[in-house]
Amino acid sequence: MSLLSRKYFQNEKAAFDHLESILWADGVVCPHCGSVDSAGKLDGVKNKKGVVRLGLWKCYSKGCRKQFTVRVGTVFESAHIPLHKMLQAVYLMSASKKGISAHQLHRTLEITYKSAWFLAHRIREAMRDGTLAPMGGQGGVVEIDETFIGRLDGMPKGKQGGWAHKNVVLTLVERGGSARSFHIGSTSMAEILPIVHTNVRRESAVMTDEASWYRSLGARYVSHDAVNHKAYEWARGGVTTNTIEGYFSIFKRGMKGVYQHCKEKHLHRYLAEFDFRYSNRVALGVDDAARTERALQGIVGKRLTYRGPGESAN
Repeated sequence: MSLLSRKYFQNEKAAFDHLESILWADGVVCPHCGSVDSAGKLDGVKNKKGVVRLGLWKCYSKGCRKQFTVRVGTVFESAHIPLHKMLQAVYLMSASKKGISAHQLHRTLEITYKSAWFLAHRIREAMRDGTLAPMGGQGGVVEIDETFIGRLDGMPKGKQGGWAHKNVVLTLVERGGSARSFHIGSTSMAEILPIVHTNVRRESAVMTDEASWYRSLGARYVSHDAVNHKAYEWARGGVTTNTIEGYFSIFKRGMKGVYQHCKEKHLHRYLAEFDFRYSNRVALGVDDAARTERALQGIVGKRLTYRGPGESAN
């Protein structure tokens, strides 16, 4: 039986109850004053149009006394889409290895394309990891590489040679662990090394290709080994960047085959989406249901207005 048959994907009240159980596992939190377990549920309250408001609470803390739902203070706040459909969208994006297009969400959820496009960006924002604890450590291996994708904003279409017209993506992958990707301006040492040093523990072993901007890494980390792709060397014993190449394979197939076009200003959210799924994959013991719940846990404290992501289709 598909997870989408579960009640909270089909029923609005059940959707509110489900999201409350995830976000308020330790008690109802007022998003206005931050008090815990000082609110009461207002069942059956109607708005000015006579429609019953589901999931409505009122804070009885002194000096607050404001009404709210579990959506307030999250990326779902002010959304005009039923909550059960937004939960479906989170599941579909979390369970689709290479992503799901806004057009597909539009058809599946029976909402407008514009709403589906913006909802997808809200969910990508929820998937963004703000903790950024350093990767690796003693005995850990971190592979580092960069790739090129899309076209820089403002760059005219045509047959430009080389990579100067493309977006540069730097990715760090910990073997048996997570991935972390960054949209950078160039492949210069000034761009790459500060990111690597901030995100990789010094006790780690790092592995790269033969690119010149990685040559100084050996002085900082336990070891630095490189494979020579120009000489068609893909592995030398345990020295390889095949793990990160596998990540790039999934990322590029998703971006080219599913999303097809991404403006430069949105690229960081697409990177967050692919990082999230990779870092919460089945091989790490995270199934589709658990991955969806982790995405929902990330909606708190984030807001995204329509003017933020822009209005161009992608």
